[in-house]
Amino acid sequence: MSETVSAGGVSVEVRGTLCQAARDVIERAAADRVPSRLVSKDPTIWGPEAEPEAKIRLGWVDLPATSRELLPRLAELRDRIRDAGLDHVVLAGMGGSSLAPEVITRGLTVLDTTDPHQVARTLGDRIDRTVVVVASKSGSTIETDSHRRAYEQAFRDAGFSAAEIRRRVVVVTDPGSPLEAYATGAGYEVVLADPNVGGRYSALSAFGLVPSALAGADVTELLDAAAELAPTLALVDDNPGLLLGAALGGAGRDVDGAGQDKVVIADNGSGLLGFGDWAEQLIAESTGKEGRGLLPVVVEDTSAPGFAGAGPDAHLVTLGAAAHGDGTTVAGPLGAQFLLWEYATAVAGWVLGINPFDQPNVQESKDNTKALLERAGDGPLPEGEPVFVDDAVAVYADPLDGVDPLGGARDLRGALEALLRAVPDRGYLAVMAYLDRYGESAVAGVRPALARRLAGRQVTFGWGPRFLHSTGQYHKGGPQRGAFLQITGAVATDLPVPGKPYTFGRLQLAQALGDLGALRSRRRPVVRLHLRDRTAGVQQLLSVIAEG
Repeated sequence: MSETVSAGGVSVEVRGTLCQAARDVIERAAADRVPSRLVSKDPTIWGPEAEPEAKIRLGWVDLPATSRELLPRLAELRDRIRDAGLDHVVLAGMGGSSLAPEVITRGLTVLDTTDPHQVARTLGDRIDRTVVVVASKSGSTIETDSHRRAYEQAFRDAGFSAAEIRRRVVVVTDPGSPLEAYATGAGYEVVLADPNVGGRYSALSAFGLVPSALAGADVTELLDAAAELAPTLALVDDNPGLLLGAALGGAGRDVDGAGQDKVVIADNGSGLLGFGDWAEQLIAESTGKEGRGLLPVVVEDTSAPGFAGAGPDAHLVTLGAAAHGDGTTVAGPLGAQFLLWEYATAVAGWVLGINPFDQPNVQESKDNTKALLERAGDGPLPEGEPVFVDDAVAVYADPLDGVDPLGGARDLRGALEALLRAVPDRGYLAVMAYLDRYGESAVAGVRPALARRLAGRQVTFGWGPRFLHSTGQYHKGGPQRGAFLQITGAVATDLPVPGKPYTFGRLQLAQALGDLGALRSRRRPVVRLHLRDRTAGVQQLLSVIAEG
């Protein structure tokens, strides 16, 4: 059994038992006129509680047309930057401000971390040829504000005049934000985004297009592909967005504990590098709330643990060519896929009965971070003491309801085994690594290694702090079925945040501890591994997992 819709340059195929669930949703959507109401930006679709937020978050529907107004300015700005010899484009942004540009072009350096090693290496790379795009919707994102401060100082240290620095900074933000006021005063180029578009729906807005265009991407092509798809989204028949949304939402409804609420995404020749990470934020932050939601699990390929050998709660999604068995396959050009998945996620939110445009639990970890930094002042952050140290790894775990989450283990192997036992049936394990995404890239191998051990239960992997703007919402707002492994690392050489009383290393640790507190307050089982030596610690961790 299969259902396929090919229209607007995009193809969506749903196979197996998912077909009936998708058809049921489409029938309901037709009766409620959801497709036509959505493209006309009707904010009442998701209910009265969601209506106030939906009223100011549906601008993404029009972006294939409205974003064309940016194209002449982007072409002029790109030429001006190239004429000035600035061919190294750095994007300082988080979540919705960084994930789409990273998919659109590989010619961009993305800075979405507070890890001091990664920040310092980026600051030292081709500074004489660098233009930095500072992107923040709110204008107050702590990571992006820190990056902006660091680059301004780096430019001054390189001997650039105030006029030269002004040519090297481009700001993307919402009208009226603190960043707009600062950037205008500093004389920077400012591009204002549509304020009626939420961050994770902003791929085709100024947030996605400005850095991508400056790095050489053909953003007109993106908009053309999205515009080809757009007319199909008002239809009931031949609407690939409706079929995808119906499959996601229909499969993910947890009826008597039998829903396929883990959306396992594997690339299978799509050529869209990094697309899974973008979709991960869109789905997790949009649906993971009120104890419900879809958990995206981005895996390495279709043979990876989690996709191969997946449990009954997995909805297998391939990008590109179809894989064997039940599941969903999506193919089409990048610009169209951005719009397709945004539309499908909005439909899935309707199916699940949640507001797909808010993120009620994201702010909590941010507030915890701020409070930790303020309370600690110049003193140490409240890490507590490790339960034990095993060679390069210190292990931290607080009792949960008076019970030792390590089960009395006093070595790394035993601690990991105890955490794996804490993952319930139909649950998941989230690995959260506050490390250098490039310098310690090998630690990502923890995901498939642990997934092999969990025999069908899902394992996600996220780089901190960027996952806080993504799956972090689901971790705290979604179903209480998760166990959590946080990995932090010793800082060899720290880096100050200019104008602030803390360093990048201190900020990174405060973010990790702040999120740890948010998880513990919800009685989630969580273990923190602190790598006293990062290289040795990663090797030890991978070795212990492999030995089983």
